[in-house]
Amino acid sequence: KFSGLAGGQGIRSPLAIVTLIRLCGKLLREELAINGHGNSGEVREVSSLAELCFDFLESSLSHPDGILPYEAARTICALPNLGLNNLSRSMACLRGMLTSDKPAERFAAVRTLSKVTNPRAVALCNAGLESCIDDENKQVATFAVTTLLDTGSEATIDRILGNISNLLAVMQDEYKITMLESLQQLCLKYPSKHRAIVTFLANILREEGAFEFKRSIVNSIISLMKQVPESTEGSLLHLCEFIDDCEYTMLSTHTIHTIAGLAPMTSAPSQYIRFIYNRVILENSTIRAAAIAALSKMAASCPSLRTSIMTLLKRSLNDEDDETRDRATVAVSVLKDAIAFNPYVAPVVEEYDDVVPDVPSEGDLAALIYIQPLPMSFKNLERSITAYVSGPGAMDSAEELTFSSLPIMEDTYEDGVLTNGHHLAAGLDPTPTNGEIRNPAADIYAIPELADLGRVFRSSTPISLTEEETEYVVKCIKHILDEHVVLQFIIQNTVEDLRMENVVLDIESDSDMYTIIGDVPAEMVEYGKTVSAFTVIQRQTVESIQPVCFSCQLNFNVVQVDSDSGEPLGDVYTEEYPLENLLITPSDYMA
Repeated sequence: KFSGLAGGQGIRSPLAIVTLIRLCGKLLREELAINGHGNSGEVREVSSLAELCFDFLESSLSHPDGILPYEAARTICALPNLGLNNLSRSMACLRGMLTSDKPAERFAAVRTLSKVTNPRAVALCNAGLESCIDDENKQVATFAVTTLLDTGSEATIDRILGNISNLLAVMQDEYKITMLESLQQLCLKYPSKHRAIVTFLANILREEGAFEFKRSIVNSIISLMKQVPESTEGSLLHLCEFIDDCEYTMLSTHTIHTIAGLAPMTSAPSQYIRFIYNRVILENSTIRAAAIAALSKMAASCPSLRTSIMTLLKRSLNDEDDETRDRATVAVSVLKDAIAFNPYVAPVVEEYDDVVPDVPSEGDLAALIYIQPLPMSFKNLERSITAYVSGPGAMDSAEELTFSSLPIMEDTYEDGVLTNGHHLAAGLDPTPTNGEIRNPAADIYAIPELADLGRVFRSSTPISLTEEETEYVVKCIKHILDEHVVLQFIIQNTVEDLRMENVVLDIESDSDMYTIIGDVPAEMVEYGKTVSAFTVIQRQTVESIQPVCFSCQLNFNVVQVDSDSGEPLGDVYTEEYPLENLLITPSDYMA
């Protein structure tokens, strides 16, 4: 039947033939998925069915009804991993449609070409695509531009950039952003053309545009600087010119910080200072504060510029804005101390073959404050200090407060929700009330016998020792101290007519590394309540810590109670409830 149809006999309805074309495409995809493309990459050699289907599709490319050639070409182009020999006739069909006087045909052709993954095949239609750049239908023009940028060669980049300049004035911002992504990929493909592409981006950055569009341009330039290092200096100068006329405060501050971060890595960082300092003179308070921070960072990165930058910063000590004035005051104070402790000594150029890098010395105060990141986020720092203050005798201790002396507060995930500082520590609601930061070791410090053991420097996340659906739900938190480990067992009673009393955890291990020295039982656990019991183990002083497994068992007295009044109804009996094993590993001692 396929042979007859290919010869022009049989079905005559165009819609029926369209259905048959789509069926052939489906059969071909299945054949290619099963058998691959063969050794030569020729579709016809895959199977006899594939040969019949592909011959039928190619015969439809010459059908007099306009919709059938397009449908056949679209179906062939949608087949995966086709070579140029299999796509050439489809490309010829689409190339002819690009010059059609019907806008629908031009749009269909350019849209199909934009989805073809073989750039060599699309290159056969580049002449027609370039003619579509000036198409009155802006969607046709946009598809043509993005396709040319994806498939264009190094020799055609300048011509393509020149052709699309006029199109940008009438193109919508969402299409412009799509075009920017294609430009960025083109620059990565041909790094030697970075100058032309960055210049083009800088030119459209100076024109009128919405915030999202201009932010996309700035981000594209920044991304290119990171991926194509040779474009850094030229791109930074373009960004410096942009902040002179930028009407968006957020975008200006972002660009200023980017310049300050990348300028010290260029051959002449000093040339960027005046562009940033101009923002201190001419802009609003937000941008002035950002410019002060940027100059401070540059001074920390380049010791040779500190004296000059500090002179500029002193002019802002009386700024009318509090934030700007405070930043300038801190920066001047830090730079004075940095210059006093590590004065800059200009190198004798004749003694070196290469340029001496202008970098801060080890232990430099300004670099420590403005360049080196904190060992933890500000949020975790706040939680750590709060936990430290809540410890026994913390405020009376003469010990110097350092990062190493702070308890470790980690971000963990419970059921896909981020919990800060382990608010589940005592089996409570993980969401702190009134924004209060809770120390996971607070329950230990509240018990005098445990508080005397010392300060907890790390607490693990709650580890389930039972299933969530069981009658007694038990979790364990491992609190690590200098010489001890306190195991906090969080016990929840889910049996409505029972009450647990004198709850003690019995743990055993075959290892001699840990010795059980005491426990704090939970006196009573009523229905729906959560109470903690504690077991204290002492760690032997050894050179290396080995993983140790503990068998755990819950021992308690069971009291039958009235579910309404809670009054005891029967005798008390003892119950033993086995739990999952608990493992203490070296990772428990590390953040």
